[in-house]
Amino acid sequence: MIKHMPTKGHNFAGLTVALVTPFHASGEVDYAALKQLVEWHVAEGTPTLAPVGTTGESPTLSHDEHERVIATVVEASAGRCKVMAGTGSNATSEAIRLTKFAQRMGADASLQVSPYYNRPSQEGLYAHFAAIAEACEIPLVLYNIPARTGRNIEPDTVEKLSHLETIVAIKEAAGSLDQTSELVLRTNLTVLSGDDSLTIPYLSVGGEGVVSVVGNIVPRDVMAMLAAYGASDLSGSLAWHLKLFGLCKDLLSLAPNPVPVKTAMQVLGRGNGVLRLPLVPLDQAGREKLVRSLDKYGLFGKVS
Repeated sequence: MIKHMPTKGHNFAGLTVALVTPFHASGEVDYAALKQLVEWHVAEGTPTLAPVGTTGESPTLSHDEHERVIATVVEASAGRCKVMAGTGSNATSEAIRLTKFAQRMGADASLQVSPYYNRPSQEGLYAHFAAIAEACEIPLVLYNIPARTGRNIEPDTVEKLSHLETIVAIKEAAGSLDQTSELVLRTNLTVLSGDDSLTIPYLSVGGEGVVSVVGNIVPRDVMAMLAAYGASDLSGSLAWHLKLFGLCKDLLSLAPNPVPVKTAMQVLGRGNGVLRLPLVPLDQAGREKLVRSLDKYGLFGKVS
């Protein structure tokens, strides 16, 4: 694949799994189960894990829990896979504090979601991310998801941020191939898809990987799709895309993330599916549809 310029976050190309946070039935974080999840991903060959993002239910974790989840994943991975810790916040000071903590713990990168709810201007977005970059030495991966944050990080702003040394990549979840093309054209950042169902389209315009929800279930299949595309096996990568497509759509459309993926993991015997309010379990119709999707994919013969 031809790139217009070398990207500086190439170490984070490929698959990053947006890791779920397991809870006990009581609602407390299940750190033993979290360690087991890390071990499972190491065995599967998952190259990078992103704990405490949206999929990790970060909005409902306390600050102490947030830090302990990061520390647990870094310790459990023990250098066998990279850790891209979710340390973003809509308060710049809090984002800096969390990012410094992840840096001290030995995380390989920080995933920095755009400030949410307070909807800063483009100047405010630049100042926010620039302040984090100035205060911390760890590589930063911007995370643009305007449907959740209420504000798009415009390509002009990303281009300015790309000149900062420690900002190396962006998880782009605006759902726009035009915007993704602008980022590839105008920056030297590694562009990662933030939507599983759009990974191949993003790769086709210069993206280099995905921060994946479905990777919680079938990381090897996502890696096979990426490898096929990287080897210019377009028919093979398309076959994987079409196989994964239905499962990806159900995991992100039946209920807010991570409700479906946690339910799927429960059905497959890899967790108890416990969520924290205000997230609630799938209704019966949604659960039945998800089970049909898992069955159609062929997962019931592959439970590990």
